[in-house]
Amino acid sequence: MNAPHRFLLALPALCLALVVSEPASAQDAPLNVVVILSDDQAWNDYSFMGHPHIQTPNLDRLAKESLTFTRGYSPVSLCRPSLATIISGLYPHQHGVVGNDPPWAGMQNGERRPAHNQPAYVKNRMDYLQHVDNLDCHPELLAPHGYRSLQTGKWWEGKPSRAGFTDAMTHGDFTRDGRHGDQGLKIGREGMQVIDEFLADTQAKEQPFYLWYAPFLPHAPHNPPERLLAKYRDKTDSLPMAKYWAMCEWFDETCGDLLGLLEKHSLAENTLVVYVTDNGWINQTTSSRYAPRSKRSPNEGGTRTPIMYRLPGVIEPRMDTTHLASTIDVVPTTQKLLGFEVPEGLPGIDVLDSDELELRDAIYGEIFEHDIQSMDDPAPSLQYRWVIQGEYKLIDPSSRMTKQSPELYNVVNDPHENENLADQQPEKVETLQSLLDEWYSPDSA
Repeated sequence: MNAPHRFLLALPALCLALVVSEPASAQDAPLNVVVILSDDQAWNDYSFMGHPHIQTPNLDRLAKESLTFTRGYSPVSLCRPSLATIISGLYPHQHGVVGNDPPWAGMQNGERRPAHNQPAYVKNRMDYLQHVDNLDCHPELLAPHGYRSLQTGKWWEGKPSRAGFTDAMTHGDFTRDGRHGDQGLKIGREGMQVIDEFLADTQAKEQPFYLWYAPFLPHAPHNPPERLLAKYRDKTDSLPMAKYWAMCEWFDETCGDLLGLLEKHSLAENTLVVYVTDNGWINQTTSSRYAPRSKRSPNEGGTRTPIMYRLPGVIEPRMDTTHLASTIDVVPTTQKLLGFEVPEGLPGIDVLDSDELELRDAIYGEIFEHDIQSMDDPAPSLQYRWVIQGEYKLIDPSSRMTKQSPELYNVVNDPHENENLADQQPEKVETLQSLLDEWYSPDSA
């Protein structure tokens, strides 16, 4: 686990990204947008991030061709609220989608949630879609400019058209076992034909596009092709670990396929490619489950991700190991690059603007229960808030987490958060807690 950290320390401190061409509004053809989302992958589970075994040649190439932030973060380490943040530019407590599954009125005394397609529960699930209905999602922002938008892969918010997608693989029908992507989850695992056909069609009709590529990879089930599993089987005594490593390479292969399709259709030079993960993952050695301090946690293993922006001839490729980036930045950065208005009230910044990036003082996040506790109020689901300012990260448990205390880490020198500095630096804890309260204080909301 220490090898990735040594690799990052060895990287040179590089300058900020510069936009080296005119914005899209001054170009002859509108830019296209591709958003690539990994599903359940640790920040250091790439060869370009220093993993000693996992091979990711296609993402290595993308990182080399992009403005790549190695200190990127998702505000939340659970897939549904994370995806809602990426497509809206808002924090979970702002967009309202704070967990994966809503409550059921009939549950009492720890009773298990009913089957997802039971009529009474379907109603709750439909009612919870009010949150996405009230958002200005990225496809909706692009539609007035003539963009078509294709949804593939993971998607929780019912019919993708609710978020402005014009084309979709997912049907989103809760009565037909739709939950988090249904037919869309075939993308990547079963080929890329839908994307190939979409690109051909938009090219033929001269339509700019937004493509959401969120394959169910390397997410469980960890069932990689045997040819990939064989590469990793002798690198570890743990079969579950070997399977997970192979899944990461399988995901990488599909990213290579996608980038190859852009080249096939002569779109690579005119398409912004954005890369993030929804949340982190540390695989257990004895099963294909996640370990503590990874998915669903406020730790680096749950929230940290490389974030990349590639646009040949416009975004200068750089590996930024210093500045903080967040998935809340995807919408404002993309809108500015396309030459379109950024909606008021978005908390993110344009990370291609060196002044904005330099002025950023801190980034924030919040962790909620997997199962949503309230249909309308985020606070009952809140477990932790966290903030990073410079080298320091504070994890602040909510009042519901009565057996836990604040934790303070120097995540530059200690990226695996082994040494809690809270008792040694109480003033720093107090300073960062004040920042958190200024950002989001559920007790005063």
